[in-house]
Amino acid sequence: MSERRAALVRGIRLWLVGFIVCLVLSGLTAFPLVHELHWTQSALDALSVGDWFPGLTQWIDRVREGLDRTDAQYPFVLYGTDWLAFAHLVIAVAFYGPYRDPVRNIWVVEFGMIACAGIIPLALICGPVRGIPFWWSVIDMSFGVFGVIPLYVVRRRIKELEALTAPVPSGEPAPVL
Repeated sequence: MSERRAALVRGIRLWLVGFIVCLVLSGLTAFPLVHELHWTQSALDALSVGDWFPGLTQWIDRVREGLDRTDAQYPFVLYGTDWLAFAHLVIAVAFYGPYRDPVRNIWVVEFGMIACAGIIPLALICGPVRGIPFWWSVIDMSFGVFGVIPLYVVRRRIKELEALTAPVPSGEPAPVL
């Protein structure tokens, strides 16, 4: 394996591991939502965040109250967030394909980029329908914006790797790299 090819594979794998870790953490945090909101509210109160960002603390209070009531009266509704968590974990597993064979599984990276782009219209359409403050929708959209960055880097490197490993058609000179 050439030195450049080995460096590309290492870089691709490093970026993918970071992306997978973020997906797994995002998924795992969707399971204990009720507890997380209590911890978040306590942390915001302890840091007096409400003095600087009253809208944020009011929103967290409202969400926590809604989750508390839902959990107490209709806990089965939170089963939907369990499925959200599971989906994150399953998608993370899919990225093992490009980790293992980047060129053959570039489609997984492209799928991830499409999913990141899809976050923006989802947040812009469903946010207002569900009464989500616009500034919170911007936070949600940032996951798509920041998520596409490592995937773009990975895709670019996979394309470079593909060019390095592509067979040279007979009768044509090998490309100079």
